[in-house]
Amino acid sequence: MGALTHASLVEYLLEEAYEVAETIETGNPDAELQGELGDVLLQVVLHARLAEERGAFTFDDVARGLGAKMVRRNPHVFRPDGSLQDSFPATVDQIVRKWDAVKRAEHPARTNPLEGIPQALPALARAQKSVDRAARAGAPLPPPAPIPETEDELGEQLLAVVRSAHAAGFDAERALRGAVRRYQQGAP
Repeated sequence: MGALTHASLVEYLLEEAYEVAETIETGNPDAELQGELGDVLLQVVLHARLAEERGAFTFDDVARGLGAKMVRRNPHVFRPDGSLQDSFPATVDQIVRKWDAVKRAEHPARTNPLEGIPQALPALARAQKSVDRAARAGAPLPPPAPIPETEDELGEQLLAVVRSAHAAGFDAERALRGAVRRYQQGAP
């Protein structure tokens, strides 16, 4: 195996994150979730160690930065000194609006709600995040399609679309990436 670098470790970080998601979604026992979360944490530790070796930052810096970010981005939970607020917003909508306002203040140059969505996300996750951000910002949304009553039925419908795309010689992931890219470029 060659030298460990941030780039050489990316695939393992992503794989471990997907394993955590699968463990949660399939209802595995807490002990398995604990192990999978440990695997993700190991990836964070490795990246921090590589950064420390080149004098950039340490794991402690990462943890301190995370703590400061959580306090800064969650004023509905924390006071500026990090202590808990006496009361919390009544609704999730109020929390989301507060979160969005804090994020806008942190990135004032971002005028498009779709900026900052990772390009490396799988197409469906990127589409979901794009629609969610646009909806919260009141930006134009792509046209809707009829959907079934349940999430299981929606999954079956999505799988059927992929099968039909395959039969027609299309790459469904690439097609959706292109549609999301066109949507993001057309959004204000």
